[in-house]
Amino acid sequence: MRRNRKVKILATLGPASSEEESIQRLFEAGADVFRINMSHASHELMRTLVGRIRAVEKKVGHPIGILADLQGPKLRVGTFAEKSVELSIGQTFTLDDNPEPGNDKRVHLPHPEILKSVEPGHRLLIDDGRLQLKALKNNGKAITCEVVAGNKISDRKGVSLPDTDLPMGALTDKDRKDLDAVLSSDVDWIALSFIQRPEDLAEVRKVARGRAALLAKIEKPQAVKRLAEIIELSDALMVARGDLGVEMPLEAVPGIQKQITRACRRAGKPVVVATQMLESMISAPVPTRAEVSDVATAVFEGADAVMLSAESAAGDYPVEAVATMNSIATKVEQDPTYPTIIYGQRTEPEPTGADAISMAARQIAETLNLSAIISYTSSGTTGLRAARERPQVPIIALSPVVETARRLSLVWGTHCVVTEDAADLDDMVNRACRIAYEEGFAKPGNRVIVTAGVPLGTPGATNMLRIAYIGSDGLGGI
Repeated sequence: MRRNRKVKILATLGPASSEEESIQRLFEAGADVFRINMSHASHELMRTLVGRIRAVEKKVGHPIGILADLQGPKLRVGTFAEKSVELSIGQTFTLDDNPEPGNDKRVHLPHPEILKSVEPGHRLLIDDGRLQLKALKNNGKAITCEVVAGNKISDRKGVSLPDTDLPMGALTDKDRKDLDAVLSSDVDWIALSFIQRPEDLAEVRKVARGRAALLAKIEKPQAVKRLAEIIELSDALMVARGDLGVEMPLEAVPGIQKQITRACRRAGKPVVVATQMLESMISAPVPTRAEVSDVATAVFEGADAVMLSAESAAGDYPVEAVATMNSIATKVEQDPTYPTIIYGQRTEPEPTGADAISMAARQIAETLNLSAIISYTSSGTTGLRAARERPQVPIIALSPVVETARRLSLVWGTHCVVTEDAADLDDMVNRACRIAYEEGFAKPGNRVIVTAGVPLGTPGATNMLRIAYIGSDGLGGI
């Protein structure tokens, strides 16, 4: 099933889209990868959803990626005797280690790591920033704060700490159990929430041992500060604008989105733009014009994927939301300014054979107006390097490894096909040409360019390119 766009669509599954029929309709509307949010999914439900996605994959005959999103540490205040209290700007309010119900002077904070780490002057944001506190003093057992903004706090509201580096990893006990479950359930990507430092990724990578690729969600200022190190240790990044907009000034988020997107493009790592992209479509059949512009901005920026959250998981119009995002992306990529913007952001290749071959393939394909770049890739590296070039022509990624094809379904411009490894060079060219013909990318008389590693089947050894004609029988010729 060929897409008429290069950016991918990541759709979250939920109550509105968990049945097999619904999943297939979302795929047909344009979803390339499905997200399972482990904040809401039990292990049993997760396994059921994976099974349904794989059943749809078998029906449509095209690899589909699955991303499991771990919840990460959820920091919350305790409870109140009256369920909620009203506060005044300028008053003092204390968060402490006393488990008794709170009042308008204090509340329990059941997180010793926060009590040990917050320093005077640090901000504490409650309930997604609706209540803002500033720490005045901290003795390790109680943080005395001044109310800076907002006036209400209620039971179990979340706490964000934009100024505080907490001495804790990104994995909670729940996350560790969820991680073990998803790693044994045919999941392709694992998203890590609320990471602060590259060490958070290293911990998960030891457990995963290559069974799934790691996607780091950037939603804390601490992660933005160490972006380069996090990119190096991750397989992909997500601009998680919801929580990022809570912990950082809202006006800073668009610039950070561009910073992260461009850094990932330079590194050749996939980047997903997420949160509130078509938020109004949770309850309306059409988006706002501002939301359309927001999606378009991510596409113009060259993001690998754009994500739907509640729109596809719990909204009234999940299929329409995916179809709308598909039509926006398709139209943007047809805009005459799109190629020049993408070209203007292209970075120089790294001094490796794979990058040199990928750049040469892109230049040749565009100069000769070839129908496609066809990359044989076992580990996925060749497909990633081809996508890093952001060519104007389609990329067909051929892999004998189904897990590789599924992971590449998140990557910009890649049309993934699972096929046996070629027996020799002639078989490689013929197989590539036949697939380009069968998948609708080329017609007899068209030319394609094929990249691969010689000897064949050697991971990470891309060192060859070849131009081939599509013959009348769909096979290739020089």
